[in-house]
Amino acid sequence: MRVSRAFLAHFSWLGGPGPLDSSEMQIDVWCKTDKGLRRESNQDSFLINRDLGLFVVADGMGGHSGGEVASSMAVEISEEVVRGLKPRGHGARETVLKIYEESCHRIYDRAAQQAPQLSGMGTTMVMLYMAGQSMFVGNVGDSRAYLFRKPHLWQLTEDHSLLNEQLRAGLVREDQIRQFVGRNVITRSVGYERDVMADVLERPLKPGDCFLLCSDGLSGLVTDAKIAEILNTTPLDQVVDKCVEQALANGGDDNVTVLFLAVT
Repeated sequence: MRVSRAFLAHFSWLGGPGPLDSSEMQIDVWCKTDKGLRRESNQDSFLINRDLGLFVVADGMGGHSGGEVASSMAVEISEEVVRGLKPRGHGARETVLKIYEESCHRIYDRAAQQAPQLSGMGTTMVMLYMAGQSMFVGNVGDSRAYLFRKPHLWQLTEDHSLLNEQLRAGLVREDQIRQFVGRNVITRSVGYERDVMADVLERPLKPGDCFLLCSDGLSGLVTDAKIAEILNTTPLDQVVDKCVEQALANGGDDNVTVLFLAVT
């Protein structure tokens, strides 16, 4: 199921035949997106596909409707690629890389060849893909994937952003982040150029794992410490609501999307 815009979704299922090959784990997933308090439209998109074990958050960028077009295309192409490759037995890592390759090519080509007014559009894209007993995490851009095992929260993905490069180089301190002029500049995106390098990591899937995907409308306004506090003090079915509420309370400068998946 592909969903986007102002929407709250929740799905629950027991493991069995399909991407999650376990009869002893239950997966619950919730997602909420909001345009925020200062944007006229929502350029975030997300995907929840229970049958494919595929979950995606994309944050579009580009003038006019470019960002919305790019993020929407990215989630649709992701689903299409998995549907096409899965029956042919392609490996999970190869599938995730193919998602980014195909999405990047088609978004770039649409802007360059079919819709010049969309030139320069692109999108971040972070995803979870379940295969067997593993969770594969893919990322391009500064949307994030976190792993939560009570009481600890870890950022699994690395931001592809100018700010992160400056932090790693020691040119910006943590206490200077709010004042950093280029904090919204990303260094990799899907579709801005025709090719992009995606990060992919694999983690064994275990009961007690919780994964949180979000656009920077959350991570840019709510600290990791606060996200961890919400996760430690909030019932699972209220996490996405609380995270979005906190982002809005902190200014709501951007579209915000939060997808939360719990393995029990």
